Amino acid sequence: MLNKMEGHIRIKEKVLKLKPELIKLRRDFHMYPELGREEFRTAQTIESYLNSLGVETQRLANTGVVGLLSGDRPGKTLLLRADMDALPVEEMTGVEYQSCHKGKMHACGHDGHVAMLLVAANILSGLKKEICGTIKFVFQPDEEGADSGAAMLIEQGVLNQPDVDAAMGLHLMTSLRTGCIGISQGCVMADTVVFNLLIKGKGGHTAMPHQSIDPLMVAANLITIVQGVQTRQIDVLKPTSVVFGKIQAGSGANIIPEHARLQGTIRCLYDSKGEESPSQKFENTVHRICQIYGAGYDIEFTPAAAPVVNDPLLYRMVKAAAETTVNRKENVTGHTTMIAEDFGYFGTHIPSCFYFIGAASPDLKNEYPHHHPKFSIDENALEIGVEMHVKSALAYLDN
Repeated sequence: MLNKMEGHIRIKEKVLKLKPELIKLRRDFHMYPELGREEFRTAQTIESYLNSLGVETQRLANTGVVGLLSGDRPGKTLLLRADMDALPVEEMTGVEYQSCHKGKMHACGHDGHVAMLLVAANILSGLKKEICGTIKFVFQPDEEGADSGAAMLIEQGVLNQPDVDAAMGLHLMTSLRTGCIGISQGCVMADTVVFNLLIKGKGGHTAMPHQSIDPLMVAANLITIVQGVQTRQIDVLKPTSVVFGKIQAGSGANIIPEHARLQGTIRCLYDSKGEESPSQKFENTVHRICQIYGAGYDIEFTPAAAPVVNDPLLYRMVKAAAETTVNRKENVTGHTTMIAEDFGYFGTHIPSCFYFIGAASPDLKNEYPHHHPKFSIDENALEIGVEMHVKSALAYLDN
């Protein structure tokens, strides 16, 4: 198997040979971004490419594509995943391959994710005789949407026929420079819940506020006081974030409204259930503040993503692959983020590992955050992702 120096060199040479094709694929996906559950052109392109390699494909959830590569020797089944949806963002990069679809943009790197996994499939299909087991290449729709594309694929049987033993995925990150790989053990991406809170007051005239119950006063106090959930009610060694993203209330400067609606997210890097549930502590605080002012409330919590938790054994395998890919151990660093990723749903069923490929270059001045209209990646990062897919897969199936 390709787990010695000669094998690593062979893989690197194959990746470099396919680099022009890799960049061409990424730019094509970038030019024609499609939102979640609308990725029909993307899916068709993926199917055509995989079929040209002799990899059988099937559709799940309309736009999801699953490719199956069986090695010549029996073994376990590994799932490699790439998300493929774009965002409702108007692109402002000015690159020659800028989005052709107004108001839609690959502002999170999913175009690169698809291209990397396709080229990895190309290389792995050529190593079929050396593969022990089966690889499922999963191109997942709607990672960015409120309804998880990963959960939808799982519901439709992506982990069966054949049964999957483990899953691996990666994400391009502009918070890491090109040439770095970020990987940590344990929880690496947040358990995330979206809250939708309606404060029920009593409307009236701003000249006579004593005759009303002002929901904006309640909201203002709540936004400040609820920060105590993360700083005073939960162990400070348990990362927790409560952030408001949207407030809607009122219709005029001299009118006290009946209602105020607040929306936001609660994120944590631990099990959010039980006594330490930040959502429950959040609602307890809402209840007390509304009680003080005589207001009512309705609250709804919607799970947005399960936490991404790296299996210890898979973590060690992937980290070892990373150290041979970037050559210098200091370029393999721990990386944990409060961003949510629905890859976590795979990990609730099977062992999984998720890691990050640095894609920021000072020369390109592309350190814009994900979801920004000027977001872009250093395309030199793509070859690193391909090499990681290939090496990690071979390491797992040979173990």
